[in-house]
Amino acid sequence: MSDLDGLAPQRAPTNSRPLLGMTVLAVEDSRYASEALRLMCLRSGARIRRADCLRSARRHLQVYRPSVAIIDLGLPDGSGAELIEDLDRATPRVGVIIATSGDAGAEATALRAGADGFLLKPVESLSTFQQQILRHLPADRRPNGPYAITDEVISPDPLAYRDDLEHVLNLLDGGHDAPVLSYISQFLTGVAQSAFDGALAEAATKLARDNGAEAVAPMVGLIEKRLETRLAISGRALT
Repeated sequence: MSDLDGLAPQRAPTNSRPLLGMTVLAVEDSRYASEALRLMCLRSGARIRRADCLRSARRHLQVYRPSVAIIDLGLPDGSGAELIEDLDRATPRVGVIIATSGDAGAEATALRAGADGFLLKPVESLSTFQQQILRHLPADRRPNGPYAITDEVISPDPLAYRDDLEHVLNLLDGGHDAPVLSYISQFLTGVAQSAFDGALAEAATKLARDNGAEAVAPMVGLIEKRLETRLAISGRALT
């Protein structure tokens, strides 16, 4: 069953809502990053559905085919590159496949897997988001004539960041074995970078660099401090 007939939108895109009528599948494990994508889709006229892992994404794709798939490369049950490869080879193909990651070096891997484009986290610019998708659409699926290029910056709800931090603590409750710590390091590094939380991003990076449980306690201390203060994110100055 197809959610849309190929790339044909149910309603034609407009200059102010260039993705009107399209459906975006966001395969993203971070609630904070997902909230940013949701707001961008809302501003652009697109509907969004979210999958937080490869397994969930494959369930979605058994039911419908989105216009656009935005796939995080670091997922809890594998690499998003695997899903990109599958979607690129599928018939019919999802119209636009975009990879996303906080690691700029991952772009080459994504493009080799078959992605049409790449979004480097944090994704803040509405214009960058829209143009990354629109440049890969057929001409007859874009707005007629020039469309507005906005300088709007998207700021997700800080409560979504709180959800991500609580998720990390829940994962640590399950154990401190190497696979868990490796996933937490890449997940939290990306999430903290997206929230411009430099101190926590550094702690998460240190977890991977030291490759040991001794780096867990300082990281947990920073997380608990943020949760205790109800995460009053003021902009870009968390310590």
